[in-house]
Amino acid sequence: MPTVSTIRGPVDVEELGQTLMHEHVFVVATEHLENYGRGAWWDEEFRVADAIGKLNAVAAKGVRTIVDPTVWGLGRYIPRIQRIAAEVPELHIIPATGIYSYDELPHQYEHRGPGLIMDVPEPMAEDFVRDLTVGIADTGVKAAFLKCVVEQNGLTAGVERICRAVAQAHVRTGAPITVHTNSFTQSGVIALDLFAKEGVDLTKVVVGHAGDSNDLDYLMRLADTGAILGMDRFGLDLYNPTTQRVATIAALCGRGYADRMVLSHDAACFMDYFGGAWDEAVGATAPNWRYDHIHDDVLPALRESGVTAEQIEQMLVFNPRRYFS
Repeated sequence: MPTVSTIRGPVDVEELGQTLMHEHVFVVATEHLENYGRGAWWDEEFRVADAIGKLNAVAAKGVRTIVDPTVWGLGRYIPRIQRIAAEVPELHIIPATGIYSYDELPHQYEHRGPGLIMDVPEPMAEDFVRDLTVGIADTGVKAAFLKCVVEQNGLTAGVERICRAVAQAHVRTGAPITVHTNSFTQSGVIALDLFAKEGVDLTKVVVGHAGDSNDLDYLMRLADTGAILGMDRFGLDLYNPTTQRVATIAALCGRGYADRMVLSHDAACFMDYFGGAWDEAVGATAPNWRYDHIHDDVLPALRESGVTAEQIEQMLVFNPRRYFS
């Protein structure tokens, strides 16, 4: 039986159950927190307890796994997530490796690599492979998938190098990929084209934020490569209202694409993008942007739109299981 790495260790893919394929626990940049957060807007014990409560609540809805693409650039800090996972026994949390950047490389990689001042094999690929095969830092926790970004600016020099390093790590390890894309500029096409040229198995790629689009031709073009559509921002109505997201998924299910979609919210217990005003900002602008919106509101709406129980299980259970197998 194939296994997948989680925060608490490897589990059989058969045990993943209902899986939300793109959720964060925290997005908190270490430098931001350590220089400006502590004693101001960050209370470690409060936020850990809050996360434990929210994750136990979504587990009570039947969710058994969340896939957390928090990597360098989003504030990955595994020891904090280990504390939380220990108190959420019914939920698996799957960690990632990679780099989240819309444009530039982190400076720590700028001068190291093939043909650079320090002429060595691609160090990002080496670091990603270590996270996947040895473990993240000294936590003993192995990443289970790779994450990168192709945003509206497309393949800038930095983004291209990151994506190629992710592709190299995939080829070396078989680990699947999630790529953040911009549906309005249809950057998913660019991402998949690069991955295909690098030898990536596109059936192991989730095109993140594909659900921001209602352009069926674009979405089918992505899915026809074998890639998986990340219908993963439910509750973020400023990008695409829930009613439109539901209608698009129902239309794709009707055209036979239920086996190439996964569901999620891209939510978090806390993000530092608004300093300490996270709860107020979400409450005012995106009140449905929460872990239980799919189970409370979206699944009933999908059923009313003609999506079958089997298709829902395909998107929530079987597609994630296949991705990690």
